[in-house]
Amino acid sequence: MAAARRRRWSDRIPIVGVLRTYDRSWLRTDVAAGVAVTALIVPKNLGYAGIAGVPLQNGLYAAAAGAILYAIFGTSRQISTGPSSGLAAVAASAVLAAGLSGGQVAPFVAGITLGSGLVFLLLALLRMGWIAQFLSRAVVTGFLFGAAIDVTIGELPKLTGTSVSGETPPQELVSWLGTLPEANGATVVVGVVALVTVFGLRRVAPRVPGALVLVVGGLLATWLLDLGARGVALVGDVPRGLPSVQVPDTALLLDHAATAALASVALVMIGFSQTAGDARTFAARHRYRIDIDQESLAQGAANVGAGLLQGMPVSTSLSASSLNDRSGARSPVASLTSGVMVILTLLLLAPLFSGLPTAVLAAVIIEAVVMGMMDVPAMRRLYRVQRFDFWIAVLALVSTLVVGVLAGVLVGIGLSLVWLVSVATRPALPLMAREPGTQVFRELDEFPDGELEPDVVVVRLDGGLFFATADALQDRVREVTDARPDLAALVIDCGAITIVDAQGAAALHEILDSAQDAGLAVRLARVKPAVRATLERDGVIDQLGADRVHGSVHRAVAAHRAQAPPS
Repeated sequence: MAAARRRRWSDRIPIVGVLRTYDRSWLRTDVAAGVAVTALIVPKNLGYAGIAGVPLQNGLYAAAAGAILYAIFGTSRQISTGPSSGLAAVAASAVLAAGLSGGQVAPFVAGITLGSGLVFLLLALLRMGWIAQFLSRAVVTGFLFGAAIDVTIGELPKLTGTSVSGETPPQELVSWLGTLPEANGATVVVGVVALVTVFGLRRVAPRVPGALVLVVGGLLATWLLDLGARGVALVGDVPRGLPSVQVPDTALLLDHAATAALASVALVMIGFSQTAGDARTFAARHRYRIDIDQESLAQGAANVGAGLLQGMPVSTSLSASSLNDRSGARSPVASLTSGVMVILTLLLLAPLFSGLPTAVLAAVIIEAVVMGMMDVPAMRRLYRVQRFDFWIAVLALVSTLVVGVLAGVLVGIGLSLVWLVSVATRPALPLMAREPGTQVFRELDEFPDGELEPDVVVVRLDGGLFFATADALQDRVREVTDARPDLAALVIDCGAITIVDAQGAAALHEILDSAQDAGLAVRLARVKPAVRATLERDGVIDQLGADRVHGSVHRAVAAHRAQAPPS
């Protein structure tokens, strides 16, 4: 019993098992990967803090907490967890929706971060990690694209040293264009040089950490050219040291409870939809398995930690995780290394960032969202593969721009529901025909040369038989039987039916009653054991007759032929 408890305890803290079996030959590459990732994430996390509107050091607080806590509780060996541009945009939208400013922003962002962590922990407790699959990839792609445009427009004034007004991104863009004659020349030069540098490096030297080069270059330019005296805005004081554990202002959260709750759920939906997919990708590449429910716990711990340490929302960073992988990370020790290196940065280097021009920080943010959230290849693929998915993505994109990032998440969830309901309530119900000279039955629409039985019609239901599809099956049976008055038998191919609920079983009862009134024999083919057990409990098999359930469509048709009176 004690051994079982130890196993369960260690399962919840995977790092324990990793360290017990750790191969020391991995240490060099793990540490190297952790250092490389730190060089990438430190400047980017400063930018993400800027998106969310919190002090820059808060982005580093979250980065340290996310990296260390995920390494302890996560099951992926390559994932790097920390602030992300998408979650920062959601946090910023929540702040805007709540109408907060000044000193209220940071505690509110920390509060919704803590709230999202608690939601993650609840999902882990209830073993509901499957919720990560709820938001369709098309919706997430469109939402992130729209959020990236929103963030980019919001950063444009920092490149010109101007201020804008407007409640929506289009309004802000028009306002910014009107302020261009008032732009500060030195700020414009710094902004243009920063953009050319960071995008140019990505093109000519993609392995070079462009954000780090940009931050170092911006700090040197401030020191050498005295940019502050030339009217270039600087980010201001970034204090040295570590945060204290602090519960976010509960009164502030209660005053804006609806917005905080919505933001917390939105952070979970967006964050985990990315995390689960990325974790599966790396696990498949390196041939190990992940536990989605444990991933919920890991993301919960990371966000609770980030919230209590005055940070901001965290999830998977695909760019950092990819660098972690390319650098040879073999275990969570790489993520632990990143967390420790961020802590050292806070202790030793944080004040250096005080002289960073805001135009340079804006360029870092714009590069991060354009390259990390505007997934043009994915949009092209959606257009090529499935136009419906493409237009769903476009609707998610437009709604994010029109109603805001936070409301855009709600629209995205609504679009996913519409898509789910549309698919669930319109299952394929093809007619089946025999392939000439064989016992195989195929879809008539796909194989028009198939042979139809003279007095038997075969219908297949592609999907579960439950409340959303029961009417569709009845309507289809009515349609095909009305079109064939000469029919003597109906065969329902159940091979694709994996679940039947009470309403689905009731639909079969009604089909049997109608068939009996019309003098039509009904047979079922390829019924799965679990489905048959449900039908037996509801009396469908008794009403039908056990001898009319067959292992294949061919056997069902042959049984009808054997029992039919000679013509």
